[in-house]
Amino acid sequence: MTIEDYFATGPPFERPVFEAVLSHVGSLGPVHVEPVSVGIFLKRTKTFCELRPMVRWVACALNLPSTVNSPRFARRIRASGSRMYNVVNLRSPEDVDDEVRGWLTEAYLFAE
Repeated sequence: MTIEDYFATGPPFERPVFEAVLSHVGSLGPVHVEPVSVGIFLKRTKTFCELRPMVRWVACALNLPSTVNSPRFARRIRASGSRMYNVVNLRSPEDVDDEVRGWLTEAYLFAE
């Protein structure tokens, strides 16, 4: 599936959020963008961010080395091994602020 195929059927708020996230992580270095049926996965050696569309927002699951204590995280998911996903809900590109960009950077660096 191409990125254009993926966005052809998605909610209108999804692509601007994706573009804001990709703009930041793309400035950090190489990123593999993998559109799948449930969302878009951003990868280096491993997946560091999953963007999954919901009814009113995009759930941004960040693979971080530990749990982050912030009220912005809607939930935390313990995956296998050392993987801990912290999920922040993004409703618009403006939600991708300095704090979120910091978490994206941390997840990107953790994925090497």
